Amino acid sequence: MSDEIEQITSNNYGADNITVLEGLEAVRMRPAMYIGDINTRGLHHLVYEVVDNSIDEALAGHCSNIFVKIHEDNSVSVEDDGRGIPVDMHKKEGRSALEVVLTVLHAGGKFDKDTYKVSGGLHGVGVSCVNALSSYLLVTVQRDGKKYQQEYSIGVPKYPVKEIGTSDKHGTTVHFKPDATIFTVHEYNYDTLAARMRELSYLNRGISITISDDRNKDENGEPFTEHFLSEGGLSEFVQFLDKTRQPLIPDPIYMEGLRDNVVVEVAFQYNDSYIENIHSYVNNINTIEGGTHVVGFRRALTRVFKGWATKNDLFKNLKVEISGEDFREGITCLVSVKVPEPSFEGQTKTKLGNSEVDAIVAGIVGEKLEYYLEENPKEAKTIVNKVILAATARMAAKKARELVQRKSVLGGAGLPGKLSDCADKDPTVCELFLVEGDSAGGTAKQGRNRAFQAILPLRGKILNVEKAMEHKIYENEEIKNIFTALGVTKGVEGDDKALNISKLRYHKIVIMCDADVDGSHITTLILTFFFRHMKEMIENGYIYIASPPLYLVKKGNKQHYAWNDEERKKFIKELAGDGKEDSVHTQRYKGLGEMNAEQLWETTLNPDTRTFRQITIDNAAEADHVFSMLMGDEVPPRREFIEAHAKYAKIDV
Repeated sequence: MSDEIEQITSNNYGADNITVLEGLEAVRMRPAMYIGDINTRGLHHLVYEVVDNSIDEALAGHCSNIFVKIHEDNSVSVEDDGRGIPVDMHKKEGRSALEVVLTVLHAGGKFDKDTYKVSGGLHGVGVSCVNALSSYLLVTVQRDGKKYQQEYSIGVPKYPVKEIGTSDKHGTTVHFKPDATIFTVHEYNYDTLAARMRELSYLNRGISITISDDRNKDENGEPFTEHFLSEGGLSEFVQFLDKTRQPLIPDPIYMEGLRDNVVVEVAFQYNDSYIENIHSYVNNINTIEGGTHVVGFRRALTRVFKGWATKNDLFKNLKVEISGEDFREGITCLVSVKVPEPSFEGQTKTKLGNSEVDAIVAGIVGEKLEYYLEENPKEAKTIVNKVILAATARMAAKKARELVQRKSVLGGAGLPGKLSDCADKDPTVCELFLVEGDSAGGTAKQGRNRAFQAILPLRGKILNVEKAMEHKIYENEEIKNIFTALGVTKGVEGDDKALNISKLRYHKIVIMCDADVDGSHITTLILTFFFRHMKEMIENGYIYIASPPLYLVKKGNKQHYAWNDEERKKFIKELAGDGKEDSVHTQRYKGLGEMNAEQLWETTLNPDTRTFRQITIDNAAEADHVFSMLMGDEVPPRREFIEAHAKYAKIDV
C-alpha cells in the first residue's frame, strides 16, 4: 500500500481480543452449510479458510510470509510468521484462547474491531470448521519466546494446550487431514490451490506465499514448489490475465484510495478483444455476482470517459448512440475493496450490498481517472476510438441477434431441424445433449429416453467466440441452433449483453463429445461460448460434461467398462487372470459412434449409472486466463499448458 492508505491496527493482541459468539455443534452434521459442499470445492475451501487467517494477519501488518504444503497423505499444512494465535487463558471460556479459536464457531480476533479492521474468509467460522471437519489437526504456535501445540481429532482436543519448548520465532502452523468420512473426494488438486495462492499474492502485494507439493517430487527428491510475490499487485494481475491478448495502451491504469475506512484498489487496461472482463473482490473474497463496488466503478468509467470525449469533440460525427457497455468492451479490470463490515447478498452470497461503497468507489475512480486522461491524452484517444468501434459493432450485433431471435423463439419459427426434442416440457427434468457429429447424434437418439432427453447434433467445430466479433456469433449456424434450442435470449432493457433465461427449456445441458483430441477441442470451444456469452448458465449449474467410457474389457459373457487406464488394467487382470493385455479382451472407444445405442444408454445416458461433471467457476479470473490462453493466438503458452495438463485427460474449469 502507498502512504495514502494507512494501516489502522492494534498491536495488543491477546485473549481479551477473542470474541465468542456460539458453539460448534452443527458443523459435522451439516458441513455444506459452512463450506459450500463436501466435494472438491469444499475440500479445497478448508485450505483457503486457514490461509485467510494468515492473510488477515498480513493485512494487519504482522505477517510477511505464508507457506502452504500438500503432504503425501493429502494432509495440508499452512504456516505463517504472524503474531501467533494467543495461548493465554480466555476469561469467559476458562481455557486457552488457542483452544477457543479452534473449537468454538464464530470465535476469533475478526470480531474484535481493534484487532482486525478487515478480514476475509467466512468471518470467523473458518479455522474451527476446518478442525471439526478434519480427522486430525495439529496447531503449533510460536510467540513470546515460547512454542506451544495442541492436537485434535474431529474437533476434539486430545490434551490442553501445552508448552513444548522455546523459540525466537513467531507465527502459527496448522496441519490438518480432512475427514474421509465427511468428504466424497480426498485428493487435493495442486493447480486449484496454486491458482488461489497466486490470486491472493496479487490482491495483497508484498506478501510472500509459497506452495509446495510433497506428492510430486523432482529427480533430487525435492517437492514441486512455486513462490508468489507481487510488488505490482493488481497491475501485475491485469497483465497476467491479458498475457495472450494485445493491449491497446502501454501500461494498466491503476488507482487506489481510502475513504471512511474503505480501501479501494482498481487496475484495468484495454485490449483488442470484444469481451468485458471485470473481476471484483471484497476483503479478498471473489464477488462473482459483483455488487456496489462494481456499480461504482462502471458509473465512474462511463461518466469520465464520456465527459472527456465530449469535451474534445470526439463524438461529434458519431451516428450511433454511445452506451455504458461500449466503454467496457475489451476491458480487463480488477476492482478490490477492503470493507470493515461487508454485507453480502445474491444467490451465492457473493454480491456486495453495502450502498455506501458505490459512492466511495465512484468518487475515487472518477478523480483518479480524470487526472489520468488529462495527463495521457494519446492513450485516452486510443481508448475512445475503441469505444466508438464498440458502439458500431454493438448495433450490428443487436441487429443480428434480433434477427435470430425473431426467427426462432419470438417469431415462432420452430426449433432447429436437427433437434430431437423430448416429450416432457418441464425444464427442471429435461436434458439437452450437445453431441459431436451426426453419427454420434444418431446413436444418441436411438439410445436416449425420449421422455426427458433431447439430442442436438453439432456439425464440426463451432465458432471460436474468443476471437470473433459479437455479430459473427449470431451468424454461426451451430450457435444459432443452440440459442434456439435452449429458448434463451440476449438483450434486456439497458443491457444488450444480459442473458434472459426465464424461458430456458432444459436445466441440464450436457456436452457429449468423443474422447480424443478433436473431441476435447470441441468441448473447449463450447465451454468458451458458454463462459463468454452465457455465463449465467454455468453460474446456475446448468452445464455438464458427459463421461463416456474409454474402454470395454470383455471375456466370454463377462464385461466391464473402463473410464481410465487404471480401471482397464484392473479389469484385464480380473478377467484374464494373468494380467496380460489381449485385444479379444479390450475395445478402445475412439468415438461415441463406435458404441451401439444400448451401450451408450447404459454407460453415458442412464441417470442410474452415468457420471456427469458439472461445470462450475471456482476462480473466475483463473478461468478467464485459461480460456484466453487456450483459444487465443499465442501458441507457446497453449502448448505449455496442454503438456502440463495432458496427464489429467480431462477439462477442469
